[in-house]
Amino acid sequence: MIPTLGNFIVILQLYFLHEFSLQRAFYILTVLVATYPLFRLHLNQRQEPRQPRDTAWLRSITSILAQAFTSEHEHPHFPPEEDDVGIQLGQRVCRDLEQLYHLLGADDKDSPPLFPEPHRILCTTRLHCTLCPSENGRTPTLRRFGNPQQVRLLDSGFRWVKAELYVAYCSKCLAEYYPDRLTYQRDDNTRGRLQKLECEALYLRVSKHGVWIDRRVAIAQEHAILRFHSGWSNFADWLSDTMDSNPRITTRQSQRLYFEHFARRLITDHGLVDTFTVPAHSSAQVLAASVRDAVGKDGGIVAGAMEHGCINCTHIKRYAADFLADGVVLDQDENGVVDAPGPVEPTQQDRVPGSARGYARLAVMDGKSISHRICAVTICEGPLVNYKNGRFCADHLEMQSICGIIPCGRPVHSDGAVTCDDESHKEWHQKYLNRFTRLSFPGVQRVIRRQAAANENSSVEASIHCLQTVQWSCGCPIGWGKCYRSESSPQVLKIIDNIWESHPDSRPSFLAYNDACNLLRHIATQDPNSPWITSTKLIVDAWHYIGHRATDLLCRIWCNPAPTNGSQPDLITVSVDNNGRTHTTRAFNTETAEQLNAWLNGYEAQLRQMSDVNYDFSVHVLMMLYKELVEKRVEKKEDGLTEEFWDIVEGTD
Repeated sequence: MIPTLGNFIVILQLYFLHEFSLQRAFYILTVLVATYPLFRLHLNQRQEPRQPRDTAWLRSITSILAQAFTSEHEHPHFPPEEDDVGIQLGQRVCRDLEQLYHLLGADDKDSPPLFPEPHRILCTTRLHCTLCPSENGRTPTLRRFGNPQQVRLLDSGFRWVKAELYVAYCSKCLAEYYPDRLTYQRDDNTRGRLQKLECEALYLRVSKHGVWIDRRVAIAQEHAILRFHSGWSNFADWLSDTMDSNPRITTRQSQRLYFEHFARRLITDHGLVDTFTVPAHSSAQVLAASVRDAVGKDGGIVAGAMEHGCINCTHIKRYAADFLADGVVLDQDENGVVDAPGPVEPTQQDRVPGSARGYARLAVMDGKSISHRICAVTICEGPLVNYKNGRFCADHLEMQSICGIIPCGRPVHSDGAVTCDDESHKEWHQKYLNRFTRLSFPGVQRVIRRQAAANENSSVEASIHCLQTVQWSCGCPIGWGKCYRSESSPQVLKIIDNIWESHPDSRPSFLAYNDACNLLRHIATQDPNSPWITSTKLIVDAWHYIGHRATDLLCRIWCNPAPTNGSQPDLITVSVDNNGRTHTTRAFNTETAEQLNAWLNGYEAQLRQMSDVNYDFSVHVLMMLYKELVEKRVEKKEDGLTEEFWDIVEGTD
């Protein structure tokens, strides 16, 4: 039986009071149809002898309908009813279930579904032009641009559905409004148009040929990246296998979905929604490059990291007097050995009377050998023209016709070859290839490290030296940068200068780094008044400090991660064991960089194969995701900074 409008009217009149909203009535009808499989099981059980009138199946239906009827049933799309008559109505409906299912057509397998898939309409959520100024309190409304286009949509249920795309436009400025972006003419009237991204878009275009994907699929891709270290190629295969229908999602479409989704997330986090523009209808690579340039090329800061604070990275400031009050004997370690006293800062030793106590924060920095390929010319840091099998940037592309064995200089023996016709050079290159075809990925890493250490005369492949990461001692990432040729002090200084350039007042009280002593030497030589000397103490992290030379006085005096002579009370905390004895321990975790780098290991294989643009874009994404993980952990453990903490920090007692 196909249900008619008359059937619906009869049901509404018999079972729903006039106080019930029409929205709730239709919701109950959908719940009623959804419970029909349970009713079939109930009827089938009743056919057996000596079965109760109210089986467990029927009681389940009654419970579900009672929840749908009652005002206590919370539903995000409508408010509760004022009159609570749900229990009585639910019981009444359950008495007439068989007749109701018949009227609704739920028991007819040949009839169409009661609630078929709705017609999908893709259009902008804007009502007025956002580019034109308001005149006399009125902003231009949007008109329809041309006829609707038939497109394919992958919905949140991983199903292909047909949809119609409607484009709106402003008759005054001729801006075109799509579901995921708006395009407009350049202000300078030059050829071409620009576009702005709709960061709250529900649907994203992933192909110029009319393929759109629900934004919730992009969120599923985000979770796959975060939890399973999935690349866009693996996600495309998994998604296609899950759908088990044609057409399959291509790797290019999955990659475009990745860039479209995370481009919106990054520019939103960095506060660039109103200012970010990109050429209209640009490719995925142009979009990625534009976002990369906007949030940071070759490095940058993690949005919101400077405002982060928790009890694991931010401590109430301590003074030498606090040590003495806790019964700690200064100038001695736990074994009674006198520590090197060294110069002691007055600000650390004594607190100025009447001043606020303040707080201390520690950041940690470390390098990770996750790289991408660059030009093979030693002095060049340019990106490759061809990342598939190329070796040179655009400025040195002519060198691809020269033998890759330095300093041969002869032309290659054939097109696409790497070496000349010299048999020893061809044999060397073949051995190089054989190494990498036999080895596992860790083995390839070992070969790369040995080649770099031995400085072999080869320009077959070159890459950046390492990825330098900086985070608070709780693990929250602050920023990152790239060291191209080596992890030298000038490059490291440039990275931290870039990170804190726009946030000079947020410099950490302490910065832990495995080579902090040499970094301190370099800074003191270049600029003795550098803020990295006057406002921040550079210390060696606890693990690497063990291996530093005991005769290095600068390292022992100024870069000690846990001095017990009272020179840096912020680095030491006092604890009492079960026997009542007082011990000093490190106040901060200086190994969080190692933990972040260990997490990044899962993405190393993907990042090594990327272009410089995709590498930078993806590292920005990974840092953003890791920061969110840390903040969720802080919130779950309630480790945030409380009002009591700030009262002590701002107090003058």
